Amino acid sequence: MSQYEDRHSLPYAKQMDQNDVLNKYRSQFHFPMQTDGTPYVYMCGNSLGLQPKSTSSFVLQELTDWQNLGVEGHFHAKNPWLPYHEFLTDAMARVVGGKSNEVVVMNTLSVNLHLMMVSFYRPLGKRNKIVIEADAFPSDRYAVRSQIRFHGLDPDECLIQLKARPGEVCLRSEDIEEVIESNGDTISLIMLGNTNYYTGQYFNMKQITQWGHAKGCFVGFDCAHGAGNIPLDLHDSGCDFAVWCNYKYLNSGPGGMGGAFVHERHLNDQSIPRFEGWWGHNKETRFKMRDGFDPIRTAESWQLSNPPILAMASVWSSLKMFDQAGIQQLRTKSISLTGYLEFLVKSLGDNKVHIITPSEIDKRGSQLSIQVKNANKELYNRITKDGVIADWREPDVIRVAPVPMYNSYEDVYNFYTILKNALEDNS
Repeated sequence: MSQYEDRHSLPYAKQMDQNDVLNKYRSQFHFPMQTDGTPYVYMCGNSLGLQPKSTSSFVLQELTDWQNLGVEGHFHAKNPWLPYHEFLTDAMARVVGGKSNEVVVMNTLSVNLHLMMVSFYRPLGKRNKIVIEADAFPSDRYAVRSQIRFHGLDPDECLIQLKARPGEVCLRSEDIEEVIESNGDTISLIMLGNTNYYTGQYFNMKQITQWGHAKGCFVGFDCAHGAGNIPLDLHDSGCDFAVWCNYKYLNSGPGGMGGAFVHERHLNDQSIPRFEGWWGHNKETRFKMRDGFDPIRTAESWQLSNPPILAMASVWSSLKMFDQAGIQQLRTKSISLTGYLEFLVKSLGDNKVHIITPSEIDKRGSQLSIQVKNANKELYNRITKDGVIADWREPDVIRVAPVPMYNSYEDVYNFYTILKNALEDNS
């Protein structure tokens, strides 16, 4: 049997799982079950990560302390609530590649994006434009347009949208560079999704930051589809800020807490405008209640309110697992697992489906976006009926993400088999 044929077999997938050092984590998650009692092939961690089995005990601990201690839980809970967000900081910093003083878990993604733009979108004179992908996630587009309007400017005049070349889907790095070079003296902020939600394309943040800074622009990234998926190395990238959600690859639960990064070069700059709240105030004098705002000299100064402890508990439960597995080891498996999926899907031929996500491993994470020829959603509906949880993005893409923390090579093989059967039945 040839190697090509062997890789199309279930025994091959099972053998890969036996050799996988991260395979033990799969049993630590709850999988949605079909009516016959078998788990779905869950390929939707890029939209909502599965629940770790440990999450309920983390949340229950805080419920119990609230029940037994009331307000005293702020000081005497097993995990005191007053500094609770600090318990998550180091682990989150390791996931996103920031220093601990640059990272904070707070709010949700779009809220954090607005808070960061208060600080880093400062239109002045002709330098009033924001650069974003034309097909950025809608919430990002709404956010940047509303920020432009907030400053009394016209989004149609002040928004530069990066577009793929005719006949192409993904952006070329040279085209991004050209836009920054040509418009640099009018650009206030470059704000890109570091991993595009639709195509799965990952952008070189360090290179884009260097291009932007060379022209005097601030540079920030929405890392919603990158955090927990790709080692982001935010500090070394040099970007001014980044924001992300934790409910996708970081498994914090629906609508879970987000996170923010502010590069340390900005942390002692008191001239930076920001919205202020008491949880960003100097911890030593926070409860004196009469002092003017004295910002903490870390990313914590962008906090507004005391954190929701129950929501943070689920983030912490997941971060514990990421600390054990390690983001680099997860990335190694991701490259292999997603590569296996790509191999199998491509072997089906491109007469009905086509992968639009870049093939280069340094330009993608776990997600592959499979374009359905003729935009026929019936194929998506069929694989859903047959036991796959993925998602459909208009006009013609099925997004699938084999997440290395809990997906297996057998999952990938089973997805391929279901997709292959659906294609054959529709031919």
